[in-house]
Amino acid sequence: MEVKVGPSTLELVEGDITRQDTVAIVNAANKHLRPGGGVDGAIHRAGGPAIEAACRQLGGCPMGEARITTGGNLKARYVIHTVGPVYRDGCHREPELLASCYRESLKLASANGIKSLAFPSISTGVYGYPMEDAARVALKTVTDYLAHHPEIERVRLVLFGRAAYEVYGKALQEL
Repeated sequence: MEVKVGPSTLELVEGDITRQDTVAIVNAANKHLRPGGGVDGAIHRAGGPAIEAACRQLGGCPMGEARITTGGNLKARYVIHTVGPVYRDGCHREPELLASCYRESLKLASANGIKSLAFPSISTGVYGYPMEDAARVALKTVTDYLAHHPEIERVRLVLFGRAAYEVYGKALQEL
């Protein structure tokens, strides 16, 4: 499923983020930027030791911010690492911090001339963010950014599993 946002394209796909052919992929990282589980572990495994070496030099990343490294052995040239919030009850700045993850990642893409990037569903795995709420935050943040930044030609949300794809598809139609 895809929609146009100005001259840019926002795309939803079900798949594996480590196999995307975009210029950059976004990693749902931990604050230490060390290999972890889920999306983070998959990206580090597929990208090889160059990503971990680059992350060590960065010294971590605060929640809601983003950092950029090489893509190592991935098809993507870059990995943008962002640290999403652990969901508690939605009343501890979680929506604001999650939106910041997407916005700061997009800002890094713009600053580095990256015209295409792929995001996972940030914070919806072990960090426990409810998928429906996360989808609304992600899609609104991305569409708002693209409306003012035509330099990014394509943003792909890569969703793991049919259920996640359907939740994001419904949220996109409602937007």
